[in-house]
Amino acid sequence: MIEMIPMSGPDITQDEISAVEAVLRTPVLSIGPRISQFEERFAGFIGTSHATGVSSGTAGLHLACIATGIVDGDLVLTTPFSFVASANCILYERAVPLFVDIDPETLNINPDLVSQAVDDLAQGGRAGRRWLPPAMQSGSCPERGPKAILPVDVFGQPADYDPLVKTSRKHGLTVIEDACEAVGAEYKGRRAGTLGDVAVFAFYPNKQITTAEGGIVVTDRADWDLLFRSLRNQGRDESGTWLNHVRLGYNYRLDEMSAALGLAQMARLDEILEKRDRVAQMYNERLSRFPGLTVPYIAPTTTRMSWFVYVIRLDPSINRNLVMRRLRERGVASRPYFTPIHLQPFYVDRFGYRPGDFPVTEAVAESTLALPFHTNLQEETIDLVCEGLRVAVA
Repeated sequence: MIEMIPMSGPDITQDEISAVEAVLRTPVLSIGPRISQFEERFAGFIGTSHATGVSSGTAGLHLACIATGIVDGDLVLTTPFSFVASANCILYERAVPLFVDIDPETLNINPDLVSQAVDDLAQGGRAGRRWLPPAMQSGSCPERGPKAILPVDVFGQPADYDPLVKTSRKHGLTVIEDACEAVGAEYKGRRAGTLGDVAVFAFYPNKQITTAEGGIVVTDRADWDLLFRSLRNQGRDESGTWLNHVRLGYNYRLDEMSAALGLAQMARLDEILEKRDRVAQMYNERLSRFPGLTVPYIAPTTTRMSWFVYVIRLDPSINRNLVMRRLRERGVASRPYFTPIHLQPFYVDRFGYRPGDFPVTEAVAESTLALPFHTNLQEETIDLVCEGLRVAVA
């Protein structure tokens, strides 16, 4: 059997192992000092006043939706080109995700279309209804306009926030930054996590840094930070009084072992990001002249890319499934990235979406191919991947 080159892998050293072992030698495995230390360290890196550790990026997005006041029937604009959690968190509060197509180069939500959608929805009538999911278009346009915009920093590249924030301020909307793939990225010199009203990061093992499972919510609003701390702990009051629950909450806590792992990873974050950038540049150098494929585009507004994955795009004339099969035969893993959210079976059944609803997203999704990518990927392995790809697309 051929040994496969894996898609990803965490960068774990003895420092991380020792940090977790140290926690296991104590009686405090949850709600302990390392969580507070991790939160303080992360907020300092991002440049926000507050950070609240949670059990996953999905949990963090859910709490951000609650804090911004999203409720039953509200409309939230977001991208169909992301992991499904970006839209699911809106549904958790019985609100409606309104998808807006993406920019074909950055693969992030198109700010011009967002502005047009918000203006049309504020106007109502036929102009507003066309932005609703197909299953809702036969009714009247909701009287309440959009409540929030939820951009995603896709693959580690920040969305174009200046026009998005301008639109949000014009109409009184909140901006929830899904930065789950973008720790360390910068937009016009400003760090991801500071570009909206609240932001969320995730630390799944394939991310730039990991806590195994886990996420964190960052904001400058002290009232939201207190709310996040209550909500993640079953709605316990802000003072932490034993078994005194003042609101509906959730078991979204980050544990001490995960926080210890996160602290050790944060100590190496700059090193990790630099290594990932070197891996991406080695791919770029080898693939930029390959016929039939396009390497990732970095926008001028992205003053620092934080490489989450390395995703190329194949020309429409190339059979992606055949390329993936040929790569697999040579021991190289690869994946399409992403399946559009609106074409996921649940969203088709619930909202009536069909192919053709978001043509740019769908064209991109049909052409993308993620290659093996992680912090310690060696040059000889990259050469094997690129040679396999050269043969596969021939």
